Amino acid sequence: MRSIKSSPILIASLIALSQHGLVTSFSLNQNGLSNSRYTTIGSGSPTLLRAEEESDESSNSSDSDSDSTAPLLEVKDLSVSINNNDILKKLNLKVNKGEVHAIMGTNGSGKSTLSKVLVGHPAYAVNGGDILFKGSSILELEPEERSHLGIFLAFQYPVEIPGVSNEDFLRLAYNSKQGYLGKEEVDPLTFLGLVNEKLKMVSMNPAFLARNVNEGFSGGEKKRNEILQMVLLDPDLSILDETDSGLDIDALKTISNGINAFMKEDKSVILITHYQRLLDYVVPNFVHVMQDGKIIKTGSADLAKELEAKGYEFLKS
Repeated sequence: MRSIKSSPILIASLIALSQHGLVTSFSLNQNGLSNSRYTTIGSGSPTLLRAEEESDESSNSSDSDSDSTAPLLEVKDLSVSINNNDILKKLNLKVNKGEVHAIMGTNGSGKSTLSKVLVGHPAYAVNGGDILFKGSSILELEPEERSHLGIFLAFQYPVEIPGVSNEDFLRLAYNSKQGYLGKEEVDPLTFLGLVNEKLKMVSMNPAFLARNVNEGFSGGEKKRNEILQMVLLDPDLSILDETDSGLDIDALKTISNGINAFMKEDKSVILITHYQRLLDYVVPNFVHVMQDGKIIKTGSADLAKELEAKGYEFLKS
């Protein structure tokens, strides 16, 4: 790893990545960044920074070890609690490459908890079951490892990060993944050309790159910024937690167009939503209904329309 000088903007960006649920690795000594590896964990505070010794052996061979015949994601009998309160109760879910899955349910059914547990949020205790990604268990992996392997979470409430420009934030996240994959980091000029192409996918003005992350953004702009991160980081599995909440129809169409443009045969998306209207634009292969920490019903896109018409009470009959 090459050594670069640390700076307030760099340190602020690292902290921001932690708070936003993105993660990164970097090294620090008296001359700049090298020697000991520092990793931000989860979506908490800067106190979650920890140091580790730099390993001489690469640990980035997970893709070559993955089972190409296995589902992209398989959740098996997953039981999860927080503060001794059971949230998920032997939940099962299977997602193959090229599929879009919608997860619906009433408030408190466990939808957002599932999204956070999949990316390794440290506040939750896994009491049973397993999470397999590309055929291998990821329960013991830290959030940044899961991110680099190809799992992305877009938040329901994206945070504002004063003092950190969108461009610095995105470049740092992108170069962190490049480093993990053993690829060369890109310089600011090269990155600018790259990210400008991604901006077109979400109909964002390049002027947004100079603004602080989400600061003063409208609800639609914040959600587009989340989708911009997704298309830039190019994950295999994208989990979008109520990305449609608070959006007007034009913003909803823009977000949907970005998701559809991103989807390929080797990509998968999990949409967590309360409303059927998003599914008019991003048509799911499967719709799952969660209740009391379990998936109680699975169907086609028509199930969402039925829920819209009848509500969740009809499932109890």
